[in-house]
This record gives sequence, structure tokens and C-alpha cells, in this order.
Amino acid sequence: MKKKQQQIQIELPQESADGTYSNFVLTTHTASEFVLDFARMLPGLQKAKVHSRIIMTPQAAKSLLNMLGRTIEGFEERFGEIEIKGRKGAESIGFQPGSDMEN
Repeated sequence: MKKKQQQIQIELPQESADGTYSNFVLTTHTASEFVLDFARMLPGLQKAKVHSRIIMTPQAAKSLLNMLGRTIEGFEERFGEIEIKGRKGAESIGFQPGSDMEN
């Protein structure tokens, strides 16, 4: 028997519609949540300002990972491979892996 799919209505308030630019994200997790801090780094500055913090369950974080993977695959099929530039051993700017937070 097929499950009936539930439709979810999405509300996008005007103050969120323009989005927030981020070129740097810090990730961390506990046993029960993932925390993503979206920040912006500007050339010549030694500090990044966090503009948005998203807290997710592990299940939601894994769903996000899968959805982003599919979205990137579609993007690359249409526009070509996304190259990640940088030197080995150099400190990089951009999306970084997180570390464990203590409970």
C-alpha cells in the first residue's frame, strides 16, 4: 500500500526572502544536535562574523547532506564540475569540518 504524501506549505517572510550571504561555516555537534554557524569573512580581516546559527537533529543534518549532494550533482551535470581551489597545507577559508562539542 502506498503512503499518501503530505503537502507542507512553506512560508517565506519578507525579512528572510533576500537571504544571507555566507562564505564560511563552522560545524559542531553533540550526541543530540548539529550546530551550523554561517559566517562571512571579508578580505584583510582576521575575524569572521556569524550571521546565522542553525541547530538541527542528527536525522535532519543527514537529510541535508543527502539533499545537498543531489543538488550539487544536478548543478555539475548542468554547469560542470565545481572546483575547490586552495593549496595543500595552507589555512583555508570556507566550509570547514567541525569538532565534537562536549555535553
